[in-house]
Amino acid sequence: MTKGSDLHTSPPPDSPRPHGSWGELLGARHRKAAVVLAGGVGLYATNVFLMTSLLPGAVADIGGDRFYAWVTTVFLLASVISSSLVSTLLPRLGARGAYFAALGSFAVGTAVCALAPAMPVLLAGRFVQGLGGGLLSGLGYALIRSLLPERLWPLGTALVSGMWGLGTFLGPAVGGAFAQFDLWRGALWALLAATALVGAAVPLAVPAARAAGADGAGAGVPPAAAPLTVGLLLAGVLLVALGNVLGSGGAPAVLLPAAAVVLVLALAHDRRRGGRVLPRSAFRLRSPLPWCYAGIALLAVASQIEAFVPLFGQRLAGLAPLLAGFAGAAIALGWTLGEIPSAVLARPAVRSVVASAAPLLVTAGFLAAGLWAGHGMGGGAVLGWVCALLVGGAGIGIAWPHLATRVMGGGASEEEGETAAAAINTVQLVANAVGSAVAGVLVRLGGPDTAGQARLSLCGIGLAGVLGAWCVWRGTAAWRRTADAVPGGTAAGPPAPAP
Repeated sequence: MTKGSDLHTSPPPDSPRPHGSWGELLGARHRKAAVVLAGGVGLYATNVFLMTSLLPGAVADIGGDRFYAWVTTVFLLASVISSSLVSTLLPRLGARGAYFAALGSFAVGTAVCALAPAMPVLLAGRFVQGLGGGLLSGLGYALIRSLLPERLWPLGTALVSGMWGLGTFLGPAVGGAFAQFDLWRGALWALLAATALVGAAVPLAVPAARAAGADGAGAGVPPAAAPLTVGLLLAGVLLVALGNVLGSGGAPAVLLPAAAVVLVLALAHDRRRGGRVLPRSAFRLRSPLPWCYAGIALLAVASQIEAFVPLFGQRLAGLAPLLAGFAGAAIALGWTLGEIPSAVLARPAVRSVVASAAPLLVTAGFLAAGLWAGHGMGGGAVLGWVCALLVGGAGIGIAWPHLATRVMGGGASEEEGETAAAAINTVQLVANAVGSAVAGVLVRLGGPDTAGQARLSLCGIGLAGVLGAWCVWRGTAAWRRTADAVPGGTAAGPPAPAP
């Protein structure tokens, strides 16, 4: 794999850097790569929301209602496994081989789900589908560095993560349409057809070459991620999921702290192994990487409150399920709308200010939405409430492309840079699981009254924006310090300190 451009020939920190445009990204030269990168993540995101709308019909058809929550949990666990292995598989299979492996697993899992005669078979299909989905989502970030020039990294990141906003709308819409006519299996066959279309574009956009030495013990292939690290990571996410599923009684009070301990152990073991899931620089506090990853994680945690917004809309404002569902998509829509103008910012100093300040919009938007929530909200109040959610989502989207771009350019070597980019998705997936559990705990602590639940959960999880702003600010300070210390470093992309 080769970088799109050389970070060591960049202009001085305070000068404007060459930057791309949406027209260039979607133009003839890069259009195919953009389609593959966005298409893979789009399949994953659409599937997440598609299955949510299909599950009631599937359970009514094949039974297994006691396993309802596990349909999502199994998919998430498999996604975490494959996402953490992206940097291991990519140099061994090559970019094209990795994409075909991901699409193949996703397609097989989707077909098994579509043919499932009983819930155990559906769960098996979801696991296989999750393995492919996590790999697809991880490749979407990891290959931005090699398929696009550096000036297009922020735009590529915005396009890829914007697929979550599209999936938030497309998944429920398609799933709801098929479910309306009791054709839940048909929605999965349609997803399989979309997978085939993305697969047809892969040979046109993704190179087949593997890293040097990939057929042996050559230096071009980094060591594989340690099984114990992946196992601990998986165990931590499983404990989080169990704490979320078993939400009654004292289960969360035991399982969620245990999950935190296991996740810390996973990071500690990865550090001892020299950084295989996260890059080595992510374990140095003077590097920008740990702070950027922390900012990404906190923003991902905050976004998970969207799962409860439809419930609040129905109970507090009497919204129909369809309208309440679209209200829940306001955060994802704000995320996408915030990314579009933010990704084209050119001056490094402006990017730093915007990335550091944008998470405060998350806090402002969610605090406003929480304080606004109340019984009997009319049309005007609902509109204001949704606009506050849009502002919160926009704060995530405005900061996201700059955080991801800094992670992609913050490795001490090409190998570490690819590991850093691939780890964005792993961090996001784990943070999503944690965020869902945190949001669920806050809702339960809000008491039996829905208004109290909405106020506490929205205001509480909105505080992640303040913490995120602080982490991004610390990352910016580390970025500038490294740029000053390392010859050839820049405020937009300094090499990380040597180990």
